[in-house]
Amino acid sequence: MKYILIGTTCLILVFAFVVGSNIHNEHQTAKYGFMADDDAELFVRDHSQTLGSDDAKVYIVEFMDPACETCAAFEPFIKKIMAANPGKIKLVLRYAPFHRGADNYVKMLEAAKKQGKYWETLDVMFKSQGAWASHGNPQPQRIWEFLPKAGLDISQ
Repeated sequence: MKYILIGTTCLILVFAFVVGSNIHNEHQTAKYGFMADDDAELFVRDHSQTLGSDDAKVYIVEFMDPACETCAAFEPFIKKIMAANPGKIKLVLRYAPFHRGADNYVKMLEAAKKQGKYWETLDVMFKSQGAWASHGNPQPQRIWEFLPKAGLDISQ
């Protein structure tokens, strides 16, 4: 009889914990879910480049500089996360051109966007960055030899 009472009490406590956790999660979702919708324009601007599903519940907002070595090193990590979670993550790129000449590289990306080659161009920029954006010996003129690899019409 003693063991039945202890077992029943444990089952009731586990059940109460599960129900309480679900109620708490629903309350938190209702409490904070609207904030993500209401404040989305703070992070996702009309001109922001995005990659991923519009239905994604997770947004990664990256403030990116095309001449930044850290941004280039971070890109494969982001791609890996997105590939491991298809449809669940949306990447939002916002420019933060802090390095010397980076504003010109941003203009190149925006021109590539008009040709429908934004992501391809960014990929080429990051992969070739060591040749043209080395912070010890920057050679911005060299970027032009790499851009055709993205399928860009350079004359445009």
